[in-house]
Formats: sequence, structure tokens, C-alpha cells
Amino acid sequence: MAGIDNLLSPEELDALTAGLSDGSIEADTGLNSEVMAMRHDLTNEDSSLGVNIGAVDMINERFIRQFRLGLLEVLRTTPKVSMADVKIMKFGEYLKDLSAPLSVNTIRLNPLRGYSMAVIEPSIVFAALDNFFGGFGRGFDKLPPGRLFTPTETSIIKIMLDVLFGSLKEAWAPILAISCEHVSSEINPQFAQIADENDLVIVSRFTADLGRDVSGNVDLVYPYNALKPIRDLLRSRVQTGDGDDVSDQEWSAELQSAAVDAELEVSVELAQIETTLRQFEAMREGDIVYFNKGEHARLYVNSVPVFDADVGANGSQMAARIIKPLMPVK
Repeated sequence: MAGIDNLLSPEELDALTAGLSDGSIEADTGLNSEVMAMRHDLTNEDSSLGVNIGAVDMINERFIRQFRLGLLEVLRTTPKVSMADVKIMKFGEYLKDLSAPLSVNTIRLNPLRGYSMAVIEPSIVFAALDNFFGGFGRGFDKLPPGRLFTPTETSIIKIMLDVLFGSLKEAWAPILAISCEHVSSEINPQFAQIADENDLVIVSRFTADLGRDVSGNVDLVYPYNALKPIRDLLRSRVQTGDGDDVSDQEWSAELQSAAVDAELEVSVELAQIETTLRQFEAMREGDIVYFNKGEHARLYVNSVPVFDADVGANGSQMAARIIKPLMPVK
């Protein structure tokens, strides 16, 4: 074999090893051993080059408060919103955990670099739609395969994005004034390429409960390179007052103020009758429908039975007098 004659013999290798050990042979590796190397971990919040994850957590806490308040104003319900730990991962790994169809929205947060992403699970969309029209937050867990969001569902998504944008703006305000812009929407996350597969992204996941046993996730995804240029701001301008008693009291006061101004629909039901489709189709103007009047009428608030009531007149106005409260029907 070529070059085999140039190999050292076992005796020569032993002599070389002994010479290096006792210092009789000077070893020169060509490396500067006096230079100190600094270990760097991109996921460490205390890294001098990394993004302070603790700052992102505080932004998320402010976001949750504003998001709850905003949803209360538009959906007339008080949602439960919690957040998971912020994660730094490769964008390709994040996409693998998602299952289409979803409401995937590419957004721009000026002056941050590049594009970010807001991902809303269909269960949240359907529950919000039911709440918006006076329901209890019922809905489907998933969007059926092959079906796109309807125009009405798309309108609800737009309403939720408006709330999300306003909440983000308030959450970021102590650190950086931002403006939010909706760029595009998809149902397949593979089409929302805000970064390359191997690029790092910062993922904030919020779990929202908008109805009875209906919950889902809302993800905010920032490219790592979008937050890295402002790492000094994130490190130095995070307000330590977030989460203290004063801020909690202010948020509670804002929530109560918004709740008392929420509009409610009140209706009174005198009785119910059962009929067949044939009888219903035969009904014409002027027909008389007979029913048995119960002891009391029933007063509903946003389609929820709340009180038994008596119906009568007060002057020239029809009126209902509350008799007793009811337990909400489950």
C-alpha cells in the first residue's frame, strides 16, 4: 500500500510518546493556548449574546391581562388564559408540532426585524364565534379536513387579531413602542415561512378557555433574529412592577369597569309549545296558536334562563316583574 513505508514503527512511537511526556521533545500544536474561550448557550437568558427570556415572560404576563380584557369587551365573556414556558427552538421543529388546518397569520411588528406569526387553533375560533352571538362558547375541536374558514369565521378571526394587536402594543409599551400589521393568513403553517427551518424562533404559547370544556392554544412566534438586536432593551427596561399588588388592582379595576358596560340581551318567554313540521308549514297570517300559560314566565339574559317573572303592564309599557332567581341550565 502506498505510503506504508513512511509509518513509524512501534519502537519509534514509544520513543516519541516518552519524549513528549518528559519534555525532551517540544510540542507545538499551532494553537494559541493562552486565549480564553467563553462558552455560549443561546437558550440561556443570562447570556451576553442571547435574548432575555425573563423579559419575554413579563411581556407575556402583560399581554394576558390585556388579552382577557379585550376578549371580554368583544365576546361578552371572561376567558381563562394561561401561558406555558417560553421556548427557543428551530422553526422546523416548531412546525412539526402543528397539525393543519389552523388559523396561521403572518404579522409585522414594527420596528422589529422581519415577520412574526400568530397561530390560533380552530377550537378557539368556533368558541369565540358562539360567544359572539350569545352562546356558551360551544364549538368544534378541529376544522374538518378540506374546509376553509367561512366568511363569518374569518370575521371572528379578524376581531381576535385586532384584540391581539392591541394587547401586544400595550404589553410591549414599557420596553418598545410597536405597531402591528396583518400581512397574510393561511390554514397550513408550512406556507407561513417567517424563517428558515434551521433558524431559531421564540415561541410563546397561551391556552385560552372560552366556553364549556372548550380550550385551545394561541401561539406568538418571534424570529430569534427579531429580538436579538433589542436584547439590551429587554435586559435593562423590563419593569419589575409587573405582577405586584398595585398593577393587579389596576387591572381588576379596568376589568370591572369594562364588565359593567358590557351589553346584554334580555328576553322574556311566556310559554313553549310543540308542533309538527306539517302544522308549522300550514301556519298563515291570522292563525291563532293556543298554548298553556305556566305559573310564571321565564326571563333570559343572553339566552341563559336567569329568573322566573310575571308579565304585565306598567303604565303604557309592557313589563316583567322578577319573582325568583334560577340556576343556569347546564
